[in-house]
Amino acid sequence: MIENMAWSSVWPEMVLLVMACFIAMVDLGVRSPRRTLTYVLSLGTLLVVAGLAASQAMDGKTLYAFGNMVVSDSMGNWLKCFAALSVAVTLVYGRPYAGDRGMLGGGEFFTLGLFSLLGMFVMISGNHFLVLYLGLELLTLCSYALVALRRDHANATEAAMKYFVLGALASGFLLYGLSMLYGATGSLELGAVFKAVASGQIKHQVMVLGLVFVVCGLAFKLGVVPFHMWVPDVYQGAPTSVTLMIAGAPKLAAFAITMRLLVEGLLPLAIDWQQMLAVLAVASLLVGNLAAIAQTNLKRMLAFSTISQMGFMLLGLLSGVVNGGTSSAANAYSSSMFYVVTYVLTTLATFGVILLLARDGFESDEIADLSGLNQRSPLYAAVMAVCLFSLAGVPPMVGFYAKLSVLQALVSTGTHWALWLAVFAVMMSLIGAFYYLRVVKVMYFDPPLTATTVSAPLDVRVVLSINGALVLLLGLMPGGLMTLCAQAIVRTLGS
Repeated sequence: MIENMAWSSVWPEMVLLVMACFIAMVDLGVRSPRRTLTYVLSLGTLLVVAGLAASQAMDGKTLYAFGNMVVSDSMGNWLKCFAALSVAVTLVYGRPYAGDRGMLGGGEFFTLGLFSLLGMFVMISGNHFLVLYLGLELLTLCSYALVALRRDHANATEAAMKYFVLGALASGFLLYGLSMLYGATGSLELGAVFKAVASGQIKHQVMVLGLVFVVCGLAFKLGVVPFHMWVPDVYQGAPTSVTLMIAGAPKLAAFAITMRLLVEGLLPLAIDWQQMLAVLAVASLLVGNLAAIAQTNLKRMLAFSTISQMGFMLLGLLSGVVNGGTSSAANAYSSSMFYVVTYVLTTLATFGVILLLARDGFESDEIADLSGLNQRSPLYAAVMAVCLFSLAGVPPMVGFYAKLSVLQALVSTGTHWALWLAVFAVMMSLIGAFYYLRVVKVMYFDPPLTATTVSAPLDVRVVLSINGALVLLLGLMPGGLMTLCAQAIVRTLGS
């Protein structure tokens, strides 16, 4: 159902914008070093916004607003809901860590987190090149500032500089590609671009050249090879609470902008961009898994793991159109959506444990720092083990079903190249299992380096326990989330 409405389609964005500005003002009068009032207001805002997005998603309507520049559909609203919850969990995990390192002094950790989420919302809702780019820049500018939040920390400053320089380059790629698409089609709106490309009256060479630049820009935001250079350095150099802010919710927005541009705007060019995604996926799976084996730093290892996981997610996106037919599109794109949602869920818990183990003056970001964790805290060792098994794709964790759904979408295309891609992906997953299981071995079989017990605030313990349980429960009963993703994609494609 398509309706032209304005304000009702952007309720989550409006509430988030107003509350982010209000919280920034209120924080000026907060004297608590832990910023308790700012923290509570931020969490309350995120939960309300997540509820608004979920209610709109369950309504099932597709609303276009502001001259078709903005769209509110089922896929976008569910992604907004999950992104808001991800940022909320990130704030819960990151607050003790940030407080111990003097990062809560001005409340920027919370307000920048809210504004970065607003950028994600705009990216998810964009139905227009300029709106998508505006959301992308709001997210990335907030991310640069968050990485550099510890101004007295050389590694964080270096990571922020690398992120800024490479991010500016990638934004230039994307903007140049979008300008070429605009020049070729004469429109900035995705629906009009789709119609112009489908008409077949536009020079194919111009469109493909613009498409190359667009895919390069998207590849940087996803962090896939060969545009992955920033990922390990930023993950390792940034404060761990900020690393989680970058590693979690933004992946949902990156998936959304990829869907908006490539599927909703440029689906008639699928034969071209699917080949590009295939190269990116193969390179990411190969480089990500092989490079991760050599890492001793846990955050850097998880960075290369992210590269390979995003490569796996691309396998779903590139199997939507087969020989010009779109019969497998809903199955393929819903498998990718399921994959990215479960990946973010697992990443939150993984970094939650790392943040939990960090103490004032001690980062706990080396693999050796987890030695004997089971003897010090069986619960947190179990949560970490469940997450690592999920990332490795070991049943019955949710990561296994995520990988299985992508492979099923790939194989169901019935083409030889898809079958070979699936075999290659399984082989890379077997290699990847080594470095995940190595960490489990260190936690359970190596003697502890310290006798220090692991303590955490009540909110962190509760959220981390729920987070870890969800990774296991969704693996045992994946049907509900799979159905949700499938329905969201079908409704979005149908609009």
